[in-house]
Amino acid sequence: MRELSDRTANFTDSVIRRMTRIANRYGAVNLSQGFPDFDPPREITDRLSEVAKSGPHQYALTWGAKNFREALARKYEHFSGINIDPESEIVVTCGSTEAMMAAMMSITNPKDKVVIFSPFYENYGADTILSGAEPIYVPLVPPEFNFDREVLEEAFRQGAKALILCNPSNPCGKVFTYDELMIIAELAKKYDAYVITDEVYEHIVYEPNRHIYMASLPGMRERTIVCNSLSKTYSITGWRLGYVIANKKITDRVKKVHDFLTVGAAAPLMEAAVTGLLFDDSYYDELKAHYTHMKELFVGGLKSLGLRFTEPQGAYYVLVDVSEFGVKDDVRFCEWMAEYVGVAAVPGSSFFKEDVHNLIRFHYAKKDDTLIEALKRLATLREKALNAVDVDWR
Repeated sequence: MRELSDRTANFTDSVIRRMTRIANRYGAVNLSQGFPDFDPPREITDRLSEVAKSGPHQYALTWGAKNFREALARKYEHFSGINIDPESEIVVTCGSTEAMMAAMMSITNPKDKVVIFSPFYENYGADTILSGAEPIYVPLVPPEFNFDREVLEEAFRQGAKALILCNPSNPCGKVFTYDELMIIAELAKKYDAYVITDEVYEHIVYEPNRHIYMASLPGMRERTIVCNSLSKTYSITGWRLGYVIANKKITDRVKKVHDFLTVGAAAPLMEAAVTGLLFDDSYYDELKAHYTHMKELFVGGLKSLGLRFTEPQGAYYVLVDVSEFGVKDDVRFCEWMAEYVGVAAVPGSSFFKEDVHNLIRFHYAKKDDTLIEALKRLATLREKALNAVDVDWR
């Protein structure tokens, strides 16, 4: 048999989704894969019930139903202050995963270089490689997860064509400040690079932090490619509704890539989701309050247990330092913890290019009862870990 693809030879399965399978195997509380265990807004699901009977049920326009794009453009302008043409500057995709892939394939050529901050969501490196490009990793240094301007500029000096910016950040919960974003913007302009933003947690930001849209900064409207989805904002991760927002030259290319990747997003789901895009500000205020409550409940519990972590500024993840337990293999530690402690986390090494094995990621987009049960089980972690013998993670 002929050899398979060299490009994908070193790929593994998604560690995040693997941990969900392990959680299911052992009946662990799943704080690994980032999906909520509470329902979407009732208005959206009620509308979906209506659509199930009345349609649409056939293909929508390839780059998204007209009413969906129009509602999305109004919402984006409301929060970012940027006027968007729904006819020429939006492409609706099957989740932000496809949005990122379509964006990467639209702007990069083989051997182009793409800057990725580390830690990073695991798809970014894979997307770069699948596009034939080469990633350059720039560290966000724990525990504050700040970056060094000189290190970042050196990455641009290597000829980077684009930078991927996850803001607020998965997995570390960092919200980039205005000054940090201006540094990125100035370097992008100086070296004529694109910035591809992943903004899926734009509405999950904790006081006093603020989400600032990269495209709103001076000179960045034309060179920013926004990748986003409805998954986290409306708790519909399984609906796979994402989108790309960019200037017409870029979206014309993204439309073609998207057409051959997936043809189009699900027509009935777009129709139902328009309801959410028309919500007023009170919904987003309540969303912020809801996630602030969950954060305070969970990280407050971690604090009371004496576990060390970095306080999230946004998103719904927290990185916990498990070095006190002598962890040298965080993958095996997380597998052990799911089985013997009954809580599933993601090993931090899956997010870092650097040799980091002392961090694990929990997510807390869960009902109060779920988080309380997880904390109850985590209360046994220190005793079980310190007393564990013949384990393969030390």
